[in-house]
Amino acid sequence: MTGMSVRPYWELRFDAYGDVDTRQRDRLLEQAAQQELTDLVVFSHGWNNTRTMATRLYDRFFAPFPGLLGEAGPARLGYVGVVWPSMRFADESLGGLPREQAPGAPPGLDADTHRALDVVFPGRQQIVARLAELLAERPERLAALDEFAVLVRGLVRVRGMSGGAGDAADTEAEPDEDGVPAMFGEDVTEVCERFAAALTEARGKTDTEDRALFDSGLGGLWDGAHELLRQGTYYVMKRRAGTVGREGLGPVLGDLAALRPAPRLHLVGHSFGGRLASFALTGLEEGVTVASVTLLQGAFSHYAFAERLPHAADRGGVLHDAPRRVGGPVVSCHSRHDTALGLLYPVASRVSWDDASLLPDDIRWGAIGYDGVQAVADCPRLELAEALDGPFPAGGCVSVDVSEVVRHGVPPAGAHSDICHEELARVVLRAGRIGAG
Repeated sequence: MTGMSVRPYWELRFDAYGDVDTRQRDRLLEQAAQQELTDLVVFSHGWNNTRTMATRLYDRFFAPFPGLLGEAGPARLGYVGVVWPSMRFADESLGGLPREQAPGAPPGLDADTHRALDVVFPGRQQIVARLAELLAERPERLAALDEFAVLVRGLVRVRGMSGGAGDAADTEAEPDEDGVPAMFGEDVTEVCERFAAALTEARGKTDTEDRALFDSGLGGLWDGAHELLRQGTYYVMKRRAGTVGREGLGPVLGDLAALRPAPRLHLVGHSFGGRLASFALTGLEEGVTVASVTLLQGAFSHYAFAERLPHAADRGGVLHDAPRRVGGPVVSCHSRHDTALGLLYPVASRVSWDDASLLPDDIRWGAIGYDGVQAVADCPRLELAEALDGPFPAGGCVSVDVSEVVRHGVPPAGAHSDICHEELARVVLRAGRIGAG
């Protein structure tokens, strides 16, 4: 592919059901076998909403690899970029860089996000248009908020979509009976209040400013309503990531493992792409393994790999058996500067399930990209310097605090997309023992 910083590079495109572009898959299998690669790094993006955004991320993240490996290194490394249908709200920053807001821009749904919603939810343009209208008008009527919640519920309940409710669950037996989380059916005022409060905290406003905004009527609640719509799209993307990983990427990894000689496979995933990469392990045939997994700001539960949940001993993470499909470590890179995962993810999770605790210090609903792997025995917790310079664990789950470099970004996502750093490329190489001889 032209314009990429590394060679050889292949693209693997999947649809929402996990069906792969067979021409791309066959080209990858044929050419990877011909080049007799020793290692293949497979990267899954998060909620970027176009192929161009995804490939730009891959180009930037992979750029340091050749220099780190050196010309005379023993590794013959190939690169794969996974492209799957996802989206993000256009007010979020990319790569930690602030997105400039047009002076005097009106409130509501920006044009780019409106178009992205139309693409991600085909046939629901009228629903999207009405949601945009309500967000722009911000009516001072509770009935309008109720209407907004009903419309969001209709938008995210995509009938006929591949996979059932369980595709969105990160722990066993999460209540999700009709395919829509409880946050879209609970009292909309309470839900919007929680989201508005989380947004205020993410933006770092003072208590005085918060109170002035919140006491002004329903205006503050419409900020929460906007976040409810964002979380609705994230919910669909989260469910889709599990489907694409298990039904799509997993079987392709099996095909790659069957090559002779077979390259060592290293999975990398950002945000929901980390969930996609992790669920790909569940789509492998028995006996097939990958060499390593590195999760960059993974947007799924920090209990996903737990055998038993601290608050429910009869339940575990849906991926508790997945690490046995990895010959090396499963690494979770996490940052305390990721406000998307540190503030908004827990609020969305707490208002999604019926047994959610309302205590603010309850870590039950934390994300793996914010505080690392939880409730997994013998899981080392490393600072970035230790991960780069000390002995790296040879297997099992590993948490690496990358707050030192993953730190730049603007609300509401914060540093969530600030992942293109040479240090993180080195973590991938060290985890996979790529070029170690």
